[in-house]
Amino acid sequence: MITALVRQNLTRLSFKNSSSLCEPHHVVFSLSLLPFSTSGERKPVFDSPVYEFLLHKHDFSPEAASRVASVASIALANLERSIKPKIKIFQDLGFPANDISEIISNDPWILRRSVNNILIPSLSALRSLLGSYADVAKFLKTAGCFLRSNLDNNLVPNVELLKNCGVAVKQIILIMNHFPRLLLCKPEVMKTYVDKVDKMGVDRSSRMFIHGVRTIGSMSYKTLELKFRTFRELGFSEGDIAAAFRNAPLVFCRSEEKLKGVKEVLLATGKYNESCVVNYPASLMYSIEKRYKPRLQVLEMLESKNMIQCWPKVSTLCIMSNKRFYEKFIGPYLDEVGDVCMTKSALSGTRKVKVKN
Repeated sequence: MITALVRQNLTRLSFKNSSSLCEPHHVVFSLSLLPFSTSGERKPVFDSPVYEFLLHKHDFSPEAASRVASVASIALANLERSIKPKIKIFQDLGFPANDISEIISNDPWILRRSVNNILIPSLSALRSLLGSYADVAKFLKTAGCFLRSNLDNNLVPNVELLKNCGVAVKQIILIMNHFPRLLLCKPEVMKTYVDKVDKMGVDRSSRMFIHGVRTIGSMSYKTLELKFRTFRELGFSEGDIAAAFRNAPLVFCRSEEKLKGVKEVLLATGKYNESCVVNYPASLMYSIEKRYKPRLQVLEMLESKNMIQCWPKVSTLCIMSNKRFYEKFIGPYLDEVGDVCMTKSALSGTRKVKVKN
């Protein structure tokens, strides 16, 4: 039984509450590290030495310079000892001035990081993984959190662990870009995630392995149990749930409302039954408004005109591209269906198809 398996093999971790299932709960940064408070108490600064230095010496825009200078402990920092050495590190590594400005203005606390203990080793670790400092600069524009700690203590061992599990570097980089905090957890925590995914039966050679790690890392034991309960309510047996986790672990990151909504939409057609969903659990991941409703509307129209005899399988309905769907189900019937072509916008649910009377 999957419940017994989980209770036996998934030891409970302590996580902070989070509103998103796409971010690991074990990584919590103090609000004091954020460049701006949500209360709006921090006001723009246009007359500090830091502001003048960034604006006139390093080509920061007035807005970017003000954003950095508005962080109290940075505005009061010593330019020579604290600010200049941090910027020089980026310059020496060949970062363009506009990249430096964007990276630092997005996370001003970079200027309070230790040069030797954090910035140098972390930038070096990122270059080793991403390939060049140009790639590092591009990455840091949206992922400044990777300069909040020495990556030799978290990212590097976590990457090595995943590589030893057979996860391709390309997949690891993809996870870094979309779910960065997963790779910043403590190595012992990452090891726990990997062990859990192993015990859930996901093959390490499968491309789903890293997604299983992401899924386990995104929720607490209690939340995962609640997801299992939802799947049982959807008609999945214990074996079906285990198979779903092995083949489509990201399904477990979807909300209960989303999971039940997709099933209802598919079953309402009368063409698909519960077993269709159980046999292809990935069907629960697709958008109701942007994928299912437009396509189901087209198929209903074609059937009402006796233009099709059989509906596509659920798996085909899900994964078929808009172009392919148009070519197979719209293009051959344009004269009969009407002169409103099934464009990509229509297939994504933003337009309705009209039928000639």
